[in-house]
Amino acid sequence: MPNPIRKVVVAGGGTAGWMSAALLKKVLPQLEIELVESPDIGTIGVGEATIPPIQTFNQFLGLDEKAFLRETHGTIKLAIAFENWRVPDETYYHTFGAPGATLGFCGFQHFWLRAKQAGLSQSLWDFDLNYLSCKAGKFNKIQTDNPVYQMGYAYHFDSSLYGQFLRRLAEQAGVKRVEGTIAHVAQNAQTGFIEALQLQDGTQLKGDLFIDCTGMRGLLLQQALGVPYEDWSHWLCADSALAVPSQRHATSAPYTRSIAHKVGWQWRIPLTHRNGNGIVYSSSYMDESTAHDTLMGNLDTEALDTPRTIRFKTGRTTRQWAKNVVGIGLSSGFLEPLESTSIHLIQSGIVRLLKMFPNQGINPSAQTLYNQDSQQEYETIRDFIILHYHLNERTDSDFWQDMQRLTLPDRLAQKIAAFKDTATVFNEHNDMFRDASWVQVMMGQGITPTGYHPSADEHSDTAILDIMGKIYHAKQQPLSQMLSHDDFLARFTTVK
Repeated sequence: MPNPIRKVVVAGGGTAGWMSAALLKKVLPQLEIELVESPDIGTIGVGEATIPPIQTFNQFLGLDEKAFLRETHGTIKLAIAFENWRVPDETYYHTFGAPGATLGFCGFQHFWLRAKQAGLSQSLWDFDLNYLSCKAGKFNKIQTDNPVYQMGYAYHFDSSLYGQFLRRLAEQAGVKRVEGTIAHVAQNAQTGFIEALQLQDGTQLKGDLFIDCTGMRGLLLQQALGVPYEDWSHWLCADSALAVPSQRHATSAPYTRSIAHKVGWQWRIPLTHRNGNGIVYSSSYMDESTAHDTLMGNLDTEALDTPRTIRFKTGRTTRQWAKNVVGIGLSSGFLEPLESTSIHLIQSGIVRLLKMFPNQGINPSAQTLYNQDSQQEYETIRDFIILHYHLNERTDSDFWQDMQRLTLPDRLAQKIAAFKDTATVFNEHNDMFRDASWVQVMMGQGITPTGYHPSADEHSDTAILDIMGKIYHAKQQPLSQMLSHDDFLARFTTVK
């Protein structure tokens, strides 16, 4: 007979640990929750850019958005600008908006392709309010139910400060924090289930369910339980990163910059007290010294520290939930931060657990569903990242040309082929990136579909251009009412 879950032990702090502890306690306040973290073990701490579902997480916890932005030195994120990815000296945007408007049975891109045939001069992005706001450096909250004017947004923030912010909230709610280093993992001799974590000072933390937030060490899931790691480096060969903070710009852009170099790419993330910078690269194509020089030579503000090295292997554990351990965050897998998915995977992992929480004990059927769901989510994000690399047309290095020759996962190859032929995107249930995201990246990386949906042909040339003109002007209207990004932050976060 399975034992009911009465106590949860979270192994590890940082963003993953405190997001997990805070949400568990909020949803299931009757649970006893202990979190153990060591001041001697650092966190990766490069997840400073997010995607819009973080708003739902914060709102559910009852976080005040103004206080959150103040205390984490946060800024608004409307998009990612991809520079040099298709070819050098070219930029496209992956925004959190959706170009155009709903015009019928099929997506806006079908009508835009039809309008291009009729002589339309504007790009797809000229019909995207998020893009227009990025180019103008503006933002404001628009209170409307009209989807034409809705702007999806996320945040840039200091992830270490976010963890501290959540820690205060969780401890106030009753989460017990224990400081110490895990020295031994005690397992049941018959079942292999974890029974307790023994700390270096001899303290034992017993529990019914354990959340592994120990980062890439995977202390519980991988080391203690021996769950294998599925290596995806044959698709995504980057295995190293260097990260360094620099002085903030005089003005803060409301988007992340992803700048492709001869090998790999560089991120630039604006915060209110500094910029976050880093370079992601493959050690098979570039040594650390060259990566260091590339990063430091492409900072546009003064460095505030020396670069920190991060090593990783892209992939995932074959199970995120094994026995009575659930891996949350980097303990369960790593995908490079190209599309800012690291913090979201923490969020989705803990939400998934709460949706099928084992109140009466560990149930194999729930574990199976959890692991299937998690696998599909990881794989669809993996495919989306591969898409950026594969659809490049660069000729300046073996790295980019080898990316062009990748043998793609079947699902991704089919998705690309369908879009090339019909301009249609088909998404899986757990694909966090919806149609507009795939459309923007595929078109930004150089795909122009050869066909479009027949319903777009119901309009004459004059009619389709008239429709596009009205949408274009509608998208322009809110810009004059917006504040500069920095003015918005200053006014919104000022304590009154």
